[in-house]
Amino acid sequence: AILRWRQGAIRPPAGRGLVLIGLGMLGFGLYQVLWTIGLTQISAGDSALIVAASPVLVALLAGAVGMDVLSPPKLAGALIAFAGVAVVITGGQGVSLGSSLLGDGLTLGAATLWAVYTVGGTRILRHVDPLQATTWTVIGGSLILVPLGLVDAAARGGGGFSPATVVAIVYSGAFAAGIANVLVFNAIRFVGPTRATAMQFLVPAGAVVLGAVFLAETVGLPQVLGGVVIVFGVWLTRRPAIVSATVRARLPLAR
Repeated sequence: AILRWRQGAIRPPAGRGLVLIGLGMLGFGLYQVLWTIGLTQISAGDSALIVAASPVLVALLAGAVGMDVLSPPKLAGALIAFAGVAVVITGGQGVSLGSSLLGDGLTLGAATLWAVYTVGGTRILRHVDPLQATTWTVIGGSLILVPLGLVDAAARGGGGFSPATVVAIVYSGAFAAGIANVLVFNAIRFVGPTRATAMQFLVPAGAVVLGAVFLAETVGLPQVLGGVVIVFGVWLTRRPAIVSATVRARLPLAR
């Protein structure tokens, strides 16, 4: 609706519509399928820890294909922030990674798909508006998720959805998949994929704070220390790197 209001029509960008739909099928569709199935095999903590590796995978992939300059501060910051996430999620108690190789593998596959989606979107964003890119990637993801959802609903007897379920679906589609993705794509255009996705490391720390404020959950020392480590790691990824003019000119985000 917003895209139609801004541009007068909902049409794919010339020559890039199929690419965006394909990226959406990977980053929204197959990602959700792998992550959901993996979550049935491993604990929520293990799943969160593996998915939290996505920004590190983005940094490595973006550097490998020339979509970003993988400077030492960026790589070190991403790894340090990931370590902080591990402390926050596990509470210093350790995890049970390896208890289900299938679950771990599926979840790692989901994290890898998100990295591919992010890096692939980086190249597209040189030519396509973030709102337009988000619209068509969400459409691509819907091509996988909607049929699966209908099949699942039929298998459950076709019963109606509760109001809470409807609200959750609308929120996930409009905010988590829609508005949030537009913001991420805009951030990628300005600071590159590594720095933009490094902000994802703040999610676990933010969840701890919100849980304490709204749910009266207890915040332990591991969460506090992990949060400090995360903030330091994210700050480190934002340190400017010395990049030659020749290398900078090859980057897709070069102005």
